[in-house]
Amino acid sequence: MTSFDHTKYRPFQPVAIENRTWPDQEIKHAPKWCSVDLRDGNQALVEPMTVEQKKQFFALLVDVGFKEIEVGFPAASQLDFDFVRWLIEENQVPDDVYIQVLTQARPELIERTYESLKGAKKAVVHVYNSTSKTQREQVFRLDKDGIKNIAVNGAKCVLEHATKHPETEWVFQYSPESFTGTETDYAVEVCNAVIDVWQPTPQKKCIINLPATVEVTTPNRFADQIEYFCRHVNKRDSIEVSLHTHNDRGCGVAAAELGMMAGADRIEGTLLGNGERTGNMDVVTMAMNIYSQGVDPKLALGDMDRIVSVVQACTQLPVHPRHPYAGELVFTAFSGSHQDAIKKCLAHQQDDQPWDVAYLPIDPTDVGRSYQEVIRVNSQSGKGGMAYTLEQEYGLALPRWLQVEFSPIVQRFAEEDGGVIDAEAMKQLFESSFLTGKAPYSLGRYELSKSENDTVHAELIDNGEVVQVSGQGNGALSAFGEALGNYFDLKIDIVQYQEHALTVGSDAQAIAYVQANINGERFNGAAIDNDIVSASIQALLATLNQKVIAAKQANVA
Repeated sequence: MTSFDHTKYRPFQPVAIENRTWPDQEIKHAPKWCSVDLRDGNQALVEPMTVEQKKQFFALLVDVGFKEIEVGFPAASQLDFDFVRWLIEENQVPDDVYIQVLTQARPELIERTYESLKGAKKAVVHVYNSTSKTQREQVFRLDKDGIKNIAVNGAKCVLEHATKHPETEWVFQYSPESFTGTETDYAVEVCNAVIDVWQPTPQKKCIINLPATVEVTTPNRFADQIEYFCRHVNKRDSIEVSLHTHNDRGCGVAAAELGMMAGADRIEGTLLGNGERTGNMDVVTMAMNIYSQGVDPKLALGDMDRIVSVVQACTQLPVHPRHPYAGELVFTAFSGSHQDAIKKCLAHQQDDQPWDVAYLPIDPTDVGRSYQEVIRVNSQSGKGGMAYTLEQEYGLALPRWLQVEFSPIVQRFAEEDGGVIDAEAMKQLFESSFLTGKAPYSLGRYELSKSENDTVHAELIDNGEVVQVSGQGNGALSAFGEALGNYFDLKIDIVQYQEHALTVGSDAQAIAYVQANINGERFNGAAIDNDIVSASIQALLATLNQKVIAAKQANVA
């Protein structure tokens, strides 16, 4: 018998609210955004980010345009403490960016938090304690007054330490953790007690952050909670109401959107939604949703390949090919009827007219994708048959993204050659298309050293002449990409990478597949070698060779 039993669960009890106004509202401007990738996102990783990965991620967040970035929990982690100190001491924080740090409402942790922030120009001190009925009764075993006293004492401690460091522009933030599991009127009571301590003004606001620490109900019920809170909280003109939604029910973005309609001013989330359990609110998805409605999201998301590349490299998490706006296949049409509709709409689309193309909610070029990724002349059976043949005959297990790139090449060859292509011809076509790591440049000797960064020194051979390239990165492939970028003055981002063994035994060979974005164009390379590191960097070199050849052909034309 199954243990699947719905009767053990109780339905969420909605907040009583009359004449709700949020259903008639529209999102007409972007919220204030706060990235929590380096704190909430980082704590959800199997392998938390290294310092170097945090530095790389922070640089991305600044470039994307975040003005508030939660950089860690320095009182709980020496790594976080050291990273905050590095940001401040090495002057890595732009003048218009606030770094935010999290602390529990405990005096010793608050004191340590301020130690980490010494010398900061602008900082948000984010203090929290859990207020939910479940945690009050089962974890802390305190009544409502006891929980409220924790919040008030924490707020006083935050204010006291801030007065000792007037050189910093301080912003205070309070979160009643597990807000969605807290009686809404009690959450208002606790937050009002904190506000009474801080005494914010319209000129110097504080932040009250309302976390859906666990998503427990539908987005409309969450919006009711937010509207009720905004109606009843004190000094509404002196606080920023912030939301921090999670995705336990798969509705994190929807809840944040409806919460904005209900009166929230600020949104916390992570790029591409990484976070505890099913994840945090996905900033990319919400920001692009706003963008698709003709509203400036106030974030620079036009280089989606770089965003995906950095997030994957730093989190060691894949991005699903169907991920909204960022996935490899979200703008790709395989259906013949879809392709036909897209082609006809694109033919009618005028540059000075609003975007109106069937099946495409936004213009793919807005996020750095080309129409090559949108319309592919292929059939499912053709692509599947090609992949099956190469794997069965030669052990080449092409990743899905490379199948998509190779399929139209095979189809064009088959059409030009009379529609017949055997396994050997298919293999030769694969090699000529992607195993291009020998010319014009081939790989000579190289050295890889590991310390805080991976460093590669390599020789490139061009018609017998040897040139030296060097670079650093998180891993050999990243370091070699930087080396090539430095020497050729190119911007190279690794978009996709996969490897597998071709043979077994003492002389086993492996193949590596790489997709790189080079100065805004995508190239795919592959390489076979006895050493997987050699295979991977030769596969990246294959993409560079394709770029060099394409540039020469363009100059000739």
